[in-house]
Amino acid sequence: MVVQNDNQDVIDELNSFLKGQYMGIHAYEHFIQNTDDHDVKRAFQKIQQEHKFHAMRVAERIQNLGGTPVTDEGIIGSVADFISKFTTPKNRNELIKKAIVGEGYYGISLSEKMVQGDLDPESNRIVQEIIDRDHRHLSTLNSLLQ
Repeated sequence: MVVQNDNQDVIDELNSFLKGQYMGIHAYEHFIQNTDDHDVKRAFQKIQQEHKFHAMRVAERIQNLGGTPVTDEGIIGSVADFISKFTTPKNRNELIKKAIVGEGYYGISLSEKMVQGDLDPESNRIVQEIIDRDHRHLSTLNSLLQ
């Protein structure tokens, strides 16, 4: 017999959010591999490390709620990851602009819409901290544009 978890809606929302974190981690991997600019590479690595930390925090929260965290970005994210391998620009500013779109649209805008209203206070606090950090990532990326 399967017992329904009272937190299932929150767990589902957090798992969707977690998939987005994995998409970000993989996107930054492509960005890192496609630049020889040390300052840009260093900034991308720092942002990627923060996405990894955020994924860990969200996975831990899901476990604390009695759920099982996803371990990757899912099928849609995998397809997007595959496509991005062939569409990642090599030009410094174009690469940074692609990161800005990814961070701003996927990292912030979609995440904010995805988790509206379905989270408990603690989960909401964690997600809001992550989204706030993503806003700082945008500032960092914008400062790299020449």
